[in-house]
Amino acid sequence: MNPALTIATLVVRHQVHPQHEQRYETWLHQTIEAASQFPGHLGVDVGRERHGDALQFTSVLRFDEMQHLQDWLASSARQWLVSQAQGWLQDGDNTEVRLGKDFWFAPRPAEQAPPRWKQVVISFLVILPLSLLVPALWQPVFGVAPWLAGYLMSNLLITLSIVVLVVYLFMPLATRMLDPWLTADPA
Repeated sequence: MNPALTIATLVVRHQVHPQHEQRYETWLHQTIEAASQFPGHLGVDVGRERHGDALQFTSVLRFDEMQHLQDWLASSARQWLVSQAQGWLQDGDNTEVRLGKDFWFAPRPAEQAPPRWKQVVISFLVILPLSLLVPALWQPVFGVAPWLAGYLMSNLLITLSIVVLVVYLFMPLATRMLDPWLTADPA
């Protein structure tokens, strides 16, 4: 069996009251240390995201197999640690267990993706101006470095530029700006 498929993953989401963020950070370090002592522990990644006043912590713990993850979840050490943090959390201890690595690509259950037609509209609005502007911006470079102006190389550079700009700059900006429209209830 593929080892990547047997990895058990625990995703823990905590929304922390603003006045308890520092305490929670200390608690989180203690919890990570405690989890690392359990058999099969492979590591932890922690993400922090602000939601209004609250800071959401998303911790991703990986274990080599489901039984080791279940041992951590059921442990008295984890139960005690979670009980210490309950008063700091806005919506309790939210956990999700997955086998394999599919959680990286699956949306959270509470989130709905925007309708496909809205995704098409926003993609068109972001990509069209770039597909008109980026080739013009590369033209001076192609004039100075003719070896870059060949069909394959110029298309590679232009396409790479557009993709990088879309993924890292313009699409995140556009989705933030148009979020009310993207997530509006169609009813």
